[in-house]
Formats: sequence, C-alpha cells, structure tokens
Amino acid sequence: MLELAILGFLYEQPLHGYELKRRVAHLTGHVRPIADGTLYPAIKRLERAGRLDRRTEPGSRAAPRHTLTLTSEGRDELRRRLREADDTDISDENRWFTVLAFLRHLDSPSEQAAVLRRRLAFLERPSSFFYEGDRPLPAEEVEDPFRKGLLTIARATSEAELRWLKGALKALDDAPRGETPRDGTPRSGTPRGGAA
Repeated sequence: MLELAILGFLYEQPLHGYELKRRVAHLTGHVRPIADGTLYPAIKRLERAGRLDRRTEPGSRAAPRHTLTLTSEGRDELRRRLREADDTDISDENRWFTVLAFLRHLDSPSEQAAVLRRRLAFLERPSSFFYEGDRPLPAEEVEDPFRKGLLTIARATSEAELRWLKGALKALDDAPRGETPRDGTPRSGTPRGGAA
C-alpha cells in the first residue's frame, strides 16, 4: 500500500520527501501515521529498482532537499499494480482506498472498470464480522448493541459503495471509446504537469 501511494503521488508531480510523507499520511488517515523509518526505506527500494529518481536541491535553510521524480519504469509499475491489484488490495478497505485514489492513471475506462468489477464482486458476497457456524449474522439477529452498531454502520457503508460502484461502472461502460466520464467516476489521462 505504501509503495503504491508513493508511486501514485509521484506520478502526478515531483515531490520533496516531506511533502510526499504529508500526502501519504493524509491518504491513509490518522489511524496509520507514516514514520520516517517506514517511508524512507520504501523510497530507497523504489529508487534501487529504477522506479524513481532523487535530485538534491539547496534547502531554504542549510539542509539540502531531495526532490523525488517517477521514472518511466515507475509509471509502468504504478499502472501494473493498479491493473493487477491483488485480493488484499481489493478486500482491505485502506488498501482499496489507495487503489481507488490513483485508478484514474490507468490508460482506459475498460481497465478501470475491470478493477471496479473485482471490488463489486467482493462486496456482493455475503459476509459479516460475526457468524453462526458458516452463516453470516445480520445486524437484526445480533443482540449486543455495540456489535449491532458495527454491523449497521458497515452495511450502510457497503450499500453506499455499491451504489457508487454501479454508477461508476455504468459511466465507464457508456463512455465513448477514448473519452473519459466526467461525473465523479475514476478518470484516466495524463498526469498534471507533464506528458504520460
């Protein structure tokens, strides 16, 4: 998830390490703050793999600043990871939000739709946080008021996402070839500030 977020933000524009850390932290939310000991090793791995370049610039004070830029291999890797998002990327909510944040960088509406269809299939499977044997328990059958609240909130969230997914898929499927829907669905296209 972290490497995908790094690739995604750098796809959009070169960033200094601090700004990249700030954006990744905002994307993952307050639940998962990003430590330097996590972020910078991930940056170094991507740099060694040829997926990003680091350029040193003079800082506003004495310390130099490092600007990170995605390479063409890094752009290809981002698109590959989006197209081939693994089952955990599709099923884990935090990882899914990271995929969704950068899905517009896939080259075509059909590629975007394929990823959304995988999420839709996952959400349409019956599931619960609590089971009786193999049977998922709906909120109506749970007596504990806190578990009932958990299930009620989860159901409302899933229903909202299902509505959005179905609308986004319709817009992507109806988009004329080579055009991008403009109604809040994921978009493809060139990144800001440069050619693809």
